[in-house]
Amino acid sequence: MSERFTVSVEPGLAEEFDAFMKRKGYGNRSEAVRDLIRGALARERLDPDQDGACVGVLSYMYDHHERELSKRLTQAHHAHYNLTVTTLHMHLDHDLCVESVLLRGKASDVQAFAESVVARPGIRHGHLHRIPVEHPSDHGRSAHQHDHGHAHTD
Repeated sequence: MSERFTVSVEPGLAEEFDAFMKRKGYGNRSEAVRDLIRGALARERLDPDQDGACVGVLSYMYDHHERELSKRLTQAHHAHYNLTVTTLHMHLDHDLCVESVLLRGKASDVQAFAESVVARPGIRHGHLHRIPVEHPSDHGRSAHQHDHGHAHTD
């Protein structure tokens, strides 16, 4: 069930919004407004002053010849094993590597860890993308009532 509400904006803003919708591929204003609202609420949940949970993707490029950088990165990930879910490593050329790290935890902890990695000498072009994780009760479901299975190892 959707709730309907009306928003009035000045003509210039409406024209800019319509151009934005066209660039982004939205079919109608409602879809675009919903996404903008979700985005604003997600950013608020990720506010550094809040302790909300998130998942994150930290990507960075580095020179693997930088003195002991690979070793220090591995140590950092081991020291934060509770945040690091997995790491993907790719060799770009003889000197440069790219890593993408999936992180999960308290938003402020994920942010602090990412900043500590990106600030290391030899790291280039680091970027963290965080997505807030809602508590399952926010959707009226218990933690294990969803539409996919889980792999179990014993």
